[in-house]
Amino acid sequence: MAAVSRFTLPSWTTIAPVLGVLLLAVTWGRDLAPVLVALVALVLAVTVLAAVHHAEVVALRVGEPFGSLVLAVAVTIIEVALIVTLMASGGPEASSLARDTVFAAVMITTNGIVGIALLLGALKHGTTLFNAEGSGGALATVMTLATLTLVLPTFTTTTPGPEFSGPQLAFAALASLVLYALFVFTQTVRHRDFFLPVTEDGVIEAEEHAEAPSSKATLASLGLLLVALVAVVGLAKIESPAIEAGVKAAGFPPSFVGVVIALLVLLPETIAAARAALRDRIQTSLNLGYGSAIASIGLTIPTIALATIWLDGPLLLGLGPMQMILLLLTVLVSVLTVVPGRATRLQGGVHLLLLAAFLFLAVNP
Repeated sequence: MAAVSRFTLPSWTTIAPVLGVLLLAVTWGRDLAPVLVALVALVLAVTVLAAVHHAEVVALRVGEPFGSLVLAVAVTIIEVALIVTLMASGGPEASSLARDTVFAAVMITTNGIVGIALLLGALKHGTTLFNAEGSGGALATVMTLATLTLVLPTFTTTTPGPEFSGPQLAFAALASLVLYALFVFTQTVRHRDFFLPVTEDGVIEAEEHAEAPSSKATLASLGLLLVALVAVVGLAKIESPAIEAGVKAAGFPPSFVGVVIALLVLLPETIAAARAALRDRIQTSLNLGYGSAIASIGLTIPTIALATIWLDGPLLLGLGPMQMILLLLTVLVSVLTVVPGRATRLQGGVHLLLLAAFLFLAVNP
């Protein structure tokens, strides 16, 4: 008797990106009823989770630190696309959207992702261990980029207000690209061992022994990751009027839209970092956190600078006094966290408190 072939249904991680693109095609350019807005939000959340899964499959195949780099670049593509799209369709408030989103990304990654990873890792495994050389270099890159692009515009005198002149913006964009490229080369080629997990004795650990996916599975996940990213960018753009209306209805400052965008696009990074921390791979979590901050500044600012050629209105990049104080405090706390090469739940709690302060003051400046 002939064997009956069984039809295997695709997994939700395969269905979600395709469903997201189909929903994007149906809803693009239309005024949506509240029910459809809620449906788009639900599909968007599931698609983000699917993107995390496929990024982790690719990461497992290429190994660390390449895996963290893949997810960081993927998330930054979402962020850049959203910022440029909203700035192109926005009014005067859009002039500070890039600054608000990038600064929010820096605070969420250096305090939120790092804090969650350290807290979860310490709660499950005790003292968390990581490579201070690699993490310290990444932190230095983040803070240099943040100062060059977000602090200096407040103090330059060529143009009034917290913005660069044309040549100054070009220099900041070029410097951001150079620093990003230098970091990627250091992380993936010259000093890759600085970004690998370490043991109690300080010896570099080998890669995880989980079986790597096949080339076919990796290529499939890479393709689905790209589809998921397209869906996330598009669906988030569709949700943006609802986000802006919700922020306005709640009485929050318009700058809080940038915080919402950063929270949305960094959700994949946060989930992946938390999973790595629970597996006692704190270095992977720090690679994700600091790598995302570097990519957020190093790729977003040059893209926005290029976009100003056809975008109308000023580009406000300089932070205010309160934001600079939060950034300075983040720098000091992060240095004290990274230098020892180990941390406890206390450090995780401190970083999360800084994130809470940032979010509270973003609502009540």
